[in-house]
Amino acid sequence: MTSSLHTPLQWHRRHILSLQDFSVPELDIVLQTAASFQEVLNRRTKKVPTLQARVVANLFFESSTRTRNSFELAAKRLSADILNFAPGTSALSKGETILDTAKTLWAMGAEFMVIRHQQSGVPHTIAAEMDRLGTQVAVLNAGDGLHEHPSQALLDLFTLCQLYSPRQPRCELLRGKKIAIVGDIRHSRVARSNLYSLTTAGADVHLAGPPTLLPPEFAKYGVTLHWQLEPALAKADIVMTLRLQRERMDQHLIPSLREYHQQFGITHERLRLCQPHVRVLHPGPVNRGVELSSALLDDGHVSLVNQQVTSGVAVRMALLYLMGSTPDAGG
Repeated sequence: MTSSLHTPLQWHRRHILSLQDFSVPELDIVLQTAASFQEVLNRRTKKVPTLQARVVANLFFESSTRTRNSFELAAKRLSADILNFAPGTSALSKGETILDTAKTLWAMGAEFMVIRHQQSGVPHTIAAEMDRLGTQVAVLNAGDGLHEHPSQALLDLFTLCQLYSPRQPRCELLRGKKIAIVGDIRHSRVARSNLYSLTTAGADVHLAGPPTLLPPEFAKYGVTLHWQLEPALAKADIVMTLRLQRERMDQHLIPSLREYHQQFGITHERLRLCQPHVRVLHPGPVNRGVELSSALLDDGHVSLVNQQVTSGVAVRMALLYLMGSTPDAGG
């Protein structure tokens, strides 16, 4: 099957840690490769031997059932062997360091490490150590602290581009499209990765949220900031909402979830400000009645939340495939 994939001649990244320096051609390679794998996932036989006998280690120091399951299914569809790391039952509880854990998994034969951690920079630290040791381990950032979540932003990009061209998704399809990102921008690694990918693609990105959750310094990303929802939604083609952590109330960053929904929650009525064809995304899991109304979330004509989940497997298959195809990636 790999012979029918887009040949990643311009792909030279062994690690995927951030989208900040991704180019349009690199984003397009991910999109085109994901489209090829989505075709595979639509077949009766959904498995390909692309990574057969290669070992993918999922190191989720921070819990995330949705993302971990998506990566695990992607690796299985590529016929990889999988090591799942659970910090609660690991040697970390006995004093082992994170780098020791990574080196142990490498010694067991791990060639890919998918890493999620509540502290920013941990995937970068592990990637640097793997490089220092001269290994060919490929490290993928599955979310680190308040930093980034590259695979989520890439599956969002893929979902959006497929709206306009299901078979040939590419960045140019988003050029000039108005995309509103609404919610807790300050604490969102998803928002940061999406800012990088969407602005690189040429989209007109608008951020909306209360002042406590949308600091003025986000203007440095070349986007438009709004502390009221209506101007962000006006004539928007796409609305992306972000999960609001309930702890933000305890931190006095919002008065209440009810008031947040009244000011920044997305409903059918509010979408009347947008373009008639507007679509809504959310990285999940959704707080019903907070970021999105239940009626909107369940409206398959507007909500792309289920499509995002489906896209996630194809995109993560594409990332593992590309990381494993670099000249020094072994195999």
